[in-house]
Amino acid sequence: MPEPDRIRDTTHVGTAAPGRPAEQSSAASPPNMQRRAFLATSVATIAGLAFWQWRKPAVLNAAPAPNSTPKEVTVVLFSDAGQRLKRVRIAKVVKTAAEWHKQLPAGVFDITRNADTEIAFSGKYWNLHDSGIYRCICCDNALFDSATKFESGTGWPSFWAPIAAENVTEIRDTTFGIVRTAVACTDCDSHLGHVFDDGPEPTHLRYCMNSASLRFVART
Repeated sequence: MPEPDRIRDTTHVGTAAPGRPAEQSSAASPPNMQRRAFLATSVATIAGLAFWQWRKPAVLNAAPAPNSTPKEVTVVLFSDAGQRLKRVRIAKVVKTAAEWHKQLPAGVFDITRNADTEIAFSGKYWNLHDSGIYRCICCDNALFDSATKFESGTGWPSFWAPIAAENVTEIRDTTFGIVRTAVACTDCDSHLGHVFDDGPEPTHLRYCMNSASLRFVART
């Protein structure tokens, strides 16, 4: 978190306190100014940290500790052609922040590991209409099929269903005091986006995803 700007002390040097010569206040002001600036900075920093804890999506709180023993999860494997292969039980992918930083570009790290959101119409998949499947950028877990992709007009790639219900996890998200449903990759807890109930038939759901969280594989 960037350090908050230090608040400038507005006390004028040379203005004496009652009963004290002006010459003495001039020597006493600098330490007071430093103390006040330090206190102001500390208060601003604590307030900033409190705000971050308040706005941090639940998907981050739900992620396992990097040093914990990876638990097993159930996902469905798919070929690059979109063919359903088998349902398997595998160890969840768990890495430290440093390991994810090394693997992912900065913007992708912010979105997938810190639950950030890309700007609408800025991602590379919102207007893609090619046939294929979308995999997790972090772990390659199959997430969506282009057959369920539709034009939502939101500027984010939208789907009316995941490729398999087991492959995504829905998490209650109360960021900014608004109750929403965040969507994460079951295999690695990568933040993908959110799901809403204003989609088309047959599900009436809209999985509104970040392009940065996905890797498109053209159907061969």
